[in-house]
Amino acid sequence: MKQIRIGLLGMGNIGTGTYKTLEMNKAHIMAGTGLDLAITRILEKDLARKRDVTVAPEQFTQEAADILEAPDIDIVIELLGGIEPATGFMLTAMQNGKHVVTANKAAVAANYDKLLNTARANRVMFRFEASVGGGIPILNALTAALIANEYEEIRGILNGTTNYILTQMAEGGLSYEQALKSAQAQGFAEADPTADVEGHDVANKLSILISLAFGKRVPPETIPTVGITGITMRDIENASAQGGKLKLIALARKKGGDIEYSVGPTFVANAHPLAGVNNEFNAIFVKGNAVGELMFYGKGAGPLPTGSAVMGDVIEIARAVAR
Repeated sequence: MKQIRIGLLGMGNIGTGTYKTLEMNKAHIMAGTGLDLAITRILEKDLARKRDVTVAPEQFTQEAADILEAPDIDIVIELLGGIEPATGFMLTAMQNGKHVVTANKAAVAANYDKLLNTARANRVMFRFEASVGGGIPILNALTAALIANEYEEIRGILNGTTNYILTQMAEGGLSYEQALKSAQAQGFAEADPTADVEGHDVANKLSILISLAFGKRVPPETIPTVGITGITMRDIENASAQGGKLKLIALARKKGGDIEYSVGPTFVANAHPLAGVNNEFNAIFVKGNAVGELMFYGKGAGPLPTGSAVMGDVIEIARAVAR
């Protein structure tokens, strides 16, 4: 049985979820692919961190070159987060002939063309399904199953933190501050939630969706973006009185010969499927000229859902390597 050797950059929550996804489903993956996928080296600074998986000490390294330049590594998974050094590490891996998988929406959105062009130039594969929607397979759907369509609109709830906060305000009667504290207590919000509540995380994801669906490069910083920090209970009550809810919506749609795009709190009528997407769940509503209207729904974040998407990309690449 052919072994595919994997180097993992970062073993925080998502890295641990990815490692656990492979370990708990290894027999199933081997039976389905005929391949032995093994994470053989892990870049991690915090070796003392408590994790709910068992990792042999010799698997860890604190030198990126031990993975990026190692001749025995086939695939590199980047889960460090942030734009740098993550982008530089991915480019170096590609230049050394390694395929790359990432869940890093900030790095992909900021360096989309550079990453794809480097992958092509070095004849390696680059996959980033987990960068948008966690475990929801939206990117593969857009670029494979639905590729025969010309897309007319993409509209979605792409951030679990903000959706949880708005749900708790609408259904639990909590103030914004109370709902944020609840999100943090539940692990749905970071100690510094700025990227989520100000809409920057959603803008990164929308930038990636626009590139794939409409073939237009729109840097996230150029997307008109409004977060949820200004939402009051009166806003929530007004939306309810009008028969709907407020959701932080990412929107991209064709308008004439151009693309219109934005991120911001939006009234969604109760009759629309997105109105029923609550708490930490995400959903992406897609309209194609052949398929019509579709909605993809599921957990948009979390170690195991995101790890599932990461490993899906890894398995796709591993099959190609084996061929």
